[in-house]
Amino acid sequence: MSITVQDVQHVAKLARLNLTPEEEEMFTGQLNAILQYAEKLNELDTDGVEPTTHVLHLSNVMREDEVRESLPIEKVLLNAPDEEDDQFKVPAVLE
Repeated sequence: MSITVQDVQHVAKLARLNLTPEEEEMFTGQLNAILQYAEKLNELDTDGVEPTTHVLHLSNVMREDEVRESLPIEKVLLNAPDEEDDQFKVPAVLE
């Protein structure tokens, strides 16, 4: 797989980037170098290696729900741009 100048132009258009022809050539070369480096991974013998989603083992660290004291409503609303009836007031999203 390789990247063409047309691929770079297409992505630049999607990202609304105005690239010079020199930049297009530079990025084409850089992206192809990245892909060539990634292709080296195909040389590895991965037989017997379990597919994983993360390099390290991850597990959820959960705690029991417990009732505890929270901030007083006056303190919570101190920095609110607007409030009404002890609640944050936000602009309507739907009409």
